[in-house]
Amino acid sequence: MKYWGNSLTKTALSLIMLLIGDKMEILEVFDLDGNHIGEQERKSFYAETKAEFLEMGRVSRQVKTIRLMLMNSDGRIYVQKRSKLKNENPGLYDKTIGGHVSKGHSYELTVTKECAEELGFPAAVMPNDQFVQAVSNTDLNIIGLFKEIEVVNSYLSTRISKDGTSFAQSYLSAFFVGYYDGPIKFSDGESSGIEVFSMDELEEDIKNNPQKYTKDLIYFISTYKEYLVPIKKN
Repeated sequence: MKYWGNSLTKTALSLIMLLIGDKMEILEVFDLDGNHIGEQERKSFYAETKAEFLEMGRVSRQVKTIRLMLMNSDGRIYVQKRSKLKNENPGLYDKTIGGHVSKGHSYELTVTKECAEELGFPAAVMPNDQFVQAVSNTDLNIIGLFKEIEVVNSYLSTRISKDGTSFAQSYLSAFFVGYYDGPIKFSDGESSGIEVFSMDELEEDIKNNPQKYTKDLIYFISTYKEYLVPIKKN
């Protein structure tokens, strides 16, 4: 790195390296059977898979991701409204949180990290056999509690670009549900924020206006509806 006098301090250098590190997110890459085949920088991975999709109409590789639907204790669902500035699915209603699993990270670490970064509150992933007891005996105004529903191999996520073209990418994706009753501070600058729906409201609007919603959200609601319920009161 070239230095211009003493203007580039150690603090500035550390900040630059941090920013470079954020941009160089390394992902573990898998074939469509879930076999690990290597690692690749995120932007490079998508450039190659999008080119493959345009040429072949399909992709042959996937990376790990998480998808979360968050509720309050009354079972009302927090839905993210994507910004119109987004390159993919601009302006659509989406699952609460989605994110990539970086190399060396677990699904559980990723979903709690994404929650803290995007929604501004701490959360923990509970074992499934302890989840019901935990949410019934925890102050959900302080911390969110999540559980993993399942990990889906070759989950096909379809995205609509600003120009109207579509792109379908396969993922090794873990699906989570969770509860939280405290304040949410949405910090993703490319999102319009969070809206809250009851299940009936959401299903009715998806039925009448499916074009307003991402394929991910529609899949989540239709596949995991049994998990999107109020907490049973003792």
